[in-house]
Formats: sequence, C-alpha cells, structure tokens
Amino acid sequence: MKISVIGAGNVGSLAAMRIAQEKLGNVVLIDVLKGVAQGKAIDLEDAQVLLNSDYSITGSDDIAEIKDSDIVVVTAGLARKPGMTREELLLKNSEILKNICNNIKNYASNAIVIIVTNPLDLMTYLALKLTGFKKQKVFGMGISLDAARFANLISKEVGVLATDVDACVIGSHGEGMIPLAEFSKIKGEKLEKRLSQEKIEELLKRTVNRGAEIVSLLGSGSAFFAPSAAIAQLVKNIVQDQRKVVGVCAWLSGEYGINDVCTGVPARIGRNGIENIVEFKLNENDQNLLIKSAESIRGLAKQLPL
Repeated sequence: MKISVIGAGNVGSLAAMRIAQEKLGNVVLIDVLKGVAQGKAIDLEDAQVLLNSDYSITGSDDIAEIKDSDIVVVTAGLARKPGMTREELLLKNSEILKNICNNIKNYASNAIVIIVTNPLDLMTYLALKLTGFKKQKVFGMGISLDAARFANLISKEVGVLATDVDACVIGSHGEGMIPLAEFSKIKGEKLEKRLSQEKIEELLKRTVNRGAEIVSLLGSGSAFFAPSAAIAQLVKNIVQDQRKVVGVCAWLSGEYGINDVCTGVPARIGRNGIENIVEFKLNENDQNLLIKSAESIRGLAKQLPL
C-alpha cells in the first residue's frame, strides 16, 4: 500500500509519522519547499531504532513521486491566522489545491483522496470537481476531529476518561458545525442524564470555537496533534478495511435531504473509501441547522475557480 501525504507542515509531517509508525504502508511525504519533506523523512527514518519499529518513509519536492499511490492525503495550503475564518482561506487555498488535483489525476488516478486543507467542505467539493473521481473516493477529514474535541470537553466537565465519551458532530468543519447532543453518550448514557441543557449548550459553543481558540493561543498556525491523529484514523480504516462509522466531509446526493454539497456526515469507511453514508434521524432543529449550513457552503462554492 502506497500512501502519499502532500504538505510537510505540522499536520502533514505528523500524519506521515503516525501512518508510518502504524505500518499502514509505504509513506511518501511531499512538499513544494525544497528539502523540507526530505529532511523530515530522514529524521523520521532515524527514529526507527529508538522506537524499535521498522517502517518505510521517503520525502520529495517532486509531486510526481505520488505516482500509483493507493491513498493521497492533501494537507497543503495556508494555515489560519488569529482572527481568520476558514472561509477567508478560500481563494488562496483553492489555487493551491487546483494544481495538486491536476497532479493527482495525472499520477494517481486510482487513489482514494483525503482532503485536509481548509476551508475543508469547499476544498473537498473542489477536489471532487477537479479530479472527476467517484464521490466515494474523495472526502474530507473534519468532523471526526470536531467530535473528538466535543468528547474531550464533555469528559473534563463530567470527570470521566475521554474514551468513555462517544460524541457526535455533523455539518460544516467550521463555524457551521452542529454538535449532536442527542446522539452523544457517556458510558452509554445520554448527555442529558449527566449534564443540564445549559451546560450542554455551553459545551456545544466551546466545540464550535475550539479550532479558533487553539489558533489564538498558538499565535501562529493552527492545531496539528489532533488533526494528524484524525487523518491516521481514516487511513487505518481504509487500509485495514475496518468499515467503521467515522465522521467525514462527503458529497451528498439526497442524504439528509441535501444534494450536490460536501459537508460532514457519519459514513462507513473501508477499502473502497466511503462504503455508505449513515443517516441519523435528526430532530427538526438539527435538521434545519444542517440544511442552513449546507446552503451556506453552496453559496461560497460559487466563488471556487472551476
């Protein structure tokens, strides 16, 4: 299995490290900046003895090295700065993605493509349009990260392990995300049995603002530890054909009453990419919020360079 990661910044290089250490395949790290991907790949190679783990990773500034990849992860693009929304990145990152997608189409036409570049929903839509790949084979990493953040905040509030919380988020990977309290549980119990509605609403808001909070604290750049873990989880699901339900940014064709938009929904992920989209029975409020979020994405998509 050949897995290429395009973009050797914090997210890309950490994702490459996690994928390599999990021995999910031969990893190729690509970055347009000469020497960066090569240097990081060599550094990661040098860690093998210390980790008592043998894995394969190489680096290059030549995107042709993605040739015949089974999976391509795209993290390349500008990171958010304090006060900047994901949508403000739209025009600059769409130009970067346009070039990358043309190369993926030329060199790795059978690959499953995972988009991480922000604004995620729009970049996933753009990648689908530019590659012309099947909708099952191009999707974005986003709401699995948001769900992990929601779970962490819940665990701290209740005083349980984060792994005891099963949190659910749908919608846009951004200000339009919708954390679903109704489908989130603590050790199998519904949230409302452990938390007041007021506290749940507070945690929902903190989840929506979590990415911006991290950007503000870092001062430069954005989150990378949790995003890289979310990428590795998706890659593992594909390589091992786990068919687990994970939140991804997917092209909708009538699911949840939405058409021709990419947004975050639960999906079963396996060797073929998206095996199927899982439809929760949402309450009226959450359904309306999801449609509103999708329409916002649709409006911004008109600005994409297609």
